[in-house]
Amino acid sequence: MADQIADALEHKACSTMAGPSIITSTQPRYANYPDIVKKCDIDINTTTDGVILPVCVPKRVPTLVLTNYTQSSYASYLNNSRYSGVGIGKENDWVVLVLASNTPAGTFANVAAPRLGLVARMSLSMVVLTLVWLGIW
Repeated sequence: MADQIADALEHKACSTMAGPSIITSTQPRYANYPDIVKKCDIDINTTTDGVILPVCVPKRVPTLVLTNYTQSSYASYLNNSRYSGVGIGKENDWVVLVLASNTPAGTFANVAAPRLGLVARMSLSMVVLTLVWLGIW
């Protein structure tokens, strides 16, 4: 899902998105969010507990990307033990983290075929290692 959201943001200016998108019973503010969840085979009616953290940094300078996640309001989400899974996507200047909770409504699973999908369970330290692996940090 994170990769699909990053794809959707690919040609948007950095100033078009600011702050996290909390996934609740209302849809996040992405115009094509229903298409994204459909493409990812996620049941939009039962996935209501997660957060989408987009960051836009020109040329995706690794230290600035990391700072955007760790020295902002995003840090409270990354340090919250409620979130137990993460998906990471990147396109051009955008990096997107999708955090999943350990609740049934936060797994991003399809009700018909329960699975975690593109969200892998990992700790914050694994997120940092993944950012390093992706060349973001």
